[in-house]
Amino acid sequence: MFPTGNARRRPALLLVLLLALAAFAKQDSQPPPKAFHAKTYPAVDAHNDEHAAIAADPYDLPDKTTFMLVPYRANDILPLRVIISNDSDAPLNLSHMQVQLTTVNPRAKVTPSEMDDLYRRLARQDRRGDEVSRNPLPIPLPGRKLKSQVKKEWQDEIDSLRFKWLVVEPHAIVSGFYFFDVRDLEHPLAGGHLYLTGVRDENGQELMFFDVPLEKYLTYRPTAP
Repeated sequence: MFPTGNARRRPALLLVLLLALAAFAKQDSQPPPKAFHAKTYPAVDAHNDEHAAIAADPYDLPDKTTFMLVPYRANDILPLRVIISNDSDAPLNLSHMQVQLTTVNPRAKVTPSEMDDLYRRLARQDRRGDEVSRNPLPIPLPGRKLKSQVKKEWQDEIDSLRFKWLVVEPHAIVSGFYFFDVRDLEHPLAGGHLYLTGVRDENGQELMFFDVPLEKYLTYRPTAP
């Protein structure tokens, strides 16, 4: 006896259903992996006398970005997670913290992308959208605001991942992502450094600047168990 037409179609329909469910599940943003103490990461600068440590963990490989919806790498965006551990008995103030990525080849100093710049990159928009319109009339017309074409779920993911902390409580760990435009940088991590300044103690005294060598991330090889 040969299978009927309906019976032959059932496996194909089941496959389509499974693929649709997988695609739908991918639309839900997933939380990042748990952050551990900064000293457990290869790229770290620990100030033992100040009881603070800051690590940088680049998300530059496909196996590390499986939980992300946004195609950062395809848009030349480097998500870089910053982990701050406060081992002191007093809080750390991050409200004045500044972050800068320095590269070797070519030499460049890159600050994290602002959200509007990041959305424009993802939407493939070259203009801000608030420029004054070019027109032959003697009276200039106000620029037309370009609406972002970035998917809402992408915006939600970026907002959930970005670094937002202003304080690190005593004996606590905080983490979040900064997003860097590396469009013109072929190997931004090779020989690169992440500099962080403006971290202050509870009295407003600024800690020594943090210099995180990103080369240690590239050359790290975990020891065999």
